[in-house]
Amino acid sequence: QVQLVESGGGLVQAGASLRLSCATSRHSFVPAYMGWFRQAPGKEREFVGSFSGFGASTSYADSVKGRFTISRDIAKSTIYLQMNSLKPEDTAVYYCAAAVAKRGLRPEGPYDYWGQGTQVTVSS
Repeated sequence: QVQLVESGGGLVQAGASLRLSCATSRHSFVPAYMGWFRQAPGKEREFVGSFSGFGASTSYADSVKGRFTISRDIAKSTIYLQMNSLKPEDTAVYYCAAAVAKRGLRPEGPYDYWGQGTQVTVSS
């Protein structure tokens, strides 16, 4: 079993930056994808971006492209979501997720392991 633990959420003003972290409990775990998702109140969970564990490539939702960046620290078994130029519409609970290799897997999923989520609130 793999556990994912997010941290770094908080309350910021529009235009500010935040960096979220996601640490995996098993250092030997090499997922096909590590991803970030978010869910705003009353809305469905949506894909934010992902990092390919094998090819070190990234994918982003159009709504965050150019503002958010995913990176990883292999030694710490941690991935990061750097969020710049935050907007009130970025307010949501952000989840880290990991996907093992499987047929039909895409950057958007499906994912197998999920963190507990961390709240990001952007005030106007």
